[in-house]
Amino acid sequence: MTDRIHRFDALDNFRDYGDYDTAAGRRIAPGRLFRAAHRRDQPSKRPPGWAGQVLDSDLGPDGEAPHIRFLRTADLTVDAGRTFMTNIYRTLPFEPAHLDLFARYFRALGEGEGAVLIHCTAGKDRTGTLAALTHHLLGVHRDDLIADYLLTNTAVDLAGMAPKVARQLEKVTGRPAAHDAVVAFLGVEPVYLETAFAGIEDRHGSLDAYLEQALGVDARLRDRIGERLSA
Repeated sequence: MTDRIHRFDALDNFRDYGDYDTAAGRRIAPGRLFRAAHRRDQPSKRPPGWAGQVLDSDLGPDGEAPHIRFLRTADLTVDAGRTFMTNIYRTLPFEPAHLDLFARYFRALGEGEGAVLIHCTAGKDRTGTLAALTHHLLGVHRDDLIADYLLTNTAVDLAGMAPKVARQLEKVTGRPAAHDAVVAFLGVEPVYLETAFAGIEDRHGSLDAYLEQALGVDARLRDRIGERLSA
C-alpha cells in the first residue's frame, strides 16, 4: 500500500487514493485522485508538474482557530490531544463551510476532467474525511478505506517532525509539549474517522443519505463519478 505515497521535498502526505477495488466489481483508476498537505514553501499549491484540478480543503485562519485555542489552553498530553481530535471529527462533517466544500468537490468529480488533488494544512483531517467519503461512495471496502486513511502515519515522518513542531508550540503557548503528545497530534487514529461516520449515521441514518441530503450527491451524480473514476 505504501507504493501510493509520493515524496516531494516541500510537500508532505502526497498520495494517490485511487487504485482500490470496489463492491461493484470495478477498480478505481490510479492517477486520478490525489491528496496532500499544503506545500511548505508556498509559492504554489500545486506539486511540480501538476496539471490537474486542485481543490483547497483548508479553511484558512478561521478554520484552524479551534486547534489554536486548544493548544493555548489545554493540557498538551496524548489523552487530551485524542479527546480534542475526536471532538473535532464529531462536528467536522456538519460545519457549513465543510458542507459547501464537500459538495463542490463531488460536483467536480462528476463534471471535471483529469486528475483531482485535495489538500489542507496537514492533509489528514478535512482531506482524510473527504477521501474516506469518496471511497465509501465508490464502494471501497471499509477495511481498505480505514487503511488508506491511516496512511498519514506512514506517509509523514511524525517522529521526525515532532521536535520542530514542539518548539513551535512552545513559542505559541509558552508551555512545553511532550514528544509523544506532539506525535499523537500530528497523526490519525481509526476512532477519529469512526466518530465522524457515527455522527453522520446518527443525523442522517447512513453515509449514503448524508451524501445525498447534505451534499447533493444524487444517483445521477454518483453514477457519473463512478464512470469517470473507474479503470
